[in-house]
Amino acid sequence: MPDAPCPSTVQTAAGLSTTQGIDTRFDFSSREVEVLRGLAKETAEIAASPAQAEKARLWTLHNDLRPCRPLLFCDPENGWNEIIPQSALLCADPLARVWEMTLRKEIFWGTEMGDDRVVTSFFNVPYHYEDTGWGLKGAKIGGDHGGAYAWEKPLRDYERDFPSLRFPEIRIDGDKSAELMRLAEEVFGGILQPRRHSAWWWTLGMTWEYITLRGLDDFMLDMYDNPEWVHKTMAFLRDGTMAKLDFLESNGLLSGNHGDIYVGSGGFGWTGQLPPPGREPGPPRCSDLWGFAESQETVGVSPEMFAEFIFPYQLPILERFGLNCYGCCEPVDGRWRIVKNVPRLRRVSASAWVDVKTMAEALGPRYIYSSKPSPTPLSRAGADLASSREYVRRVLEEGAKHGCHVELVMKDNHTLGGSAANAVNWCRMARKEIERHA
Repeated sequence: MPDAPCPSTVQTAAGLSTTQGIDTRFDFSSREVEVLRGLAKETAEIAASPAQAEKARLWTLHNDLRPCRPLLFCDPENGWNEIIPQSALLCADPLARVWEMTLRKEIFWGTEMGDDRVVTSFFNVPYHYEDTGWGLKGAKIGGDHGGAYAWEKPLRDYERDFPSLRFPEIRIDGDKSAELMRLAEEVFGGILQPRRHSAWWWTLGMTWEYITLRGLDDFMLDMYDNPEWVHKTMAFLRDGTMAKLDFLESNGLLSGNHGDIYVGSGGFGWTGQLPPPGREPGPPRCSDLWGFAESQETVGVSPEMFAEFIFPYQLPILERFGLNCYGCCEPVDGRWRIVKNVPRLRRVSASAWVDVKTMAEALGPRYIYSSKPSPTPLSRAGADLASSREYVRRVLEEGAKHGCHVELVMKDNHTLGGSAANAVNWCRMARKEIERHA
């Protein structure tokens, strides 16, 4: 097998959200079943250890803003393909390979990574579905194996092309979804618990959708040259996103994310505050979940323009959720006076570009300070972690000074420089700094 990842094995922090595009016969070979069951048994043994229950307890304290040491999470994303190269996978079926990779990652997290991620006995099985998109589709030029690419925008002329926009529709293939669950139960039955869970979105921020339609350059210029069209397009994206949430909610398709599910741009969902107290029994609703929005694409936009063109359209979406996360790679310290108006805001991303002191002062004990140290020191073999140690130390010191609930999240790694040890060594360094500041 080649070491370069195929599209179905590209690793993202949000994990696999659909089986769309994965060619599978839904019938693994006896050898593949044997491999997967063996890995599942290792995963189940780790999940049953008291250490995992203790980590879950700490995440609950942390997310509920109760006293807790800083927590640590490392997901090296495409760096996983250097920790567990494609050549190490034993299965041949594309879906079996995705599942094998998932389990090998769980085992590595539970035995070698050294962070606070919890290994559980659940195995998430998504719906097989199609998202029809927004009615206009651009073309990606380049980008093979995670490289740079150009984008051919489909929304070239507002007057001409805007009428072709449509609200996205989710079309679930019931037969394939049932086959997927049947296969998971057949393979993992008695070892892990297959659980229906689809990540229907990563972000509800909408600016990513906008630039895939219009292109980044034009999106930025339109705020000056075509402000009325920016408002009209953002309103359309907001209404389409609300319609999507209505559909998922009314059809009982939402999955709870107040446990071992990755939420926002880092951290996990364990909390005693979701679903809200007094909630009547029934399928999950938006008000039972963590919501999330960001606007990385507007990093070069002034706070005033962000407040005019972006945030008012995100706000009604976030109002639907029980708790909220905000931000990813964009530095939110410069627009904090706006972002802090998110209802029930709990987790705030503090990327490597924020002013650490300013962010700690702003968040204090009222929010989770989700710190994202730069992944750059891990991108070369034999990484010198001195610069990352200095940054982590500064975050912990300022966090302690202002009573912050700090989590350290290492992610966005495109490479570990061919050195799988870089992620583990970073966790060891960060753990020592946490202990040093305890």
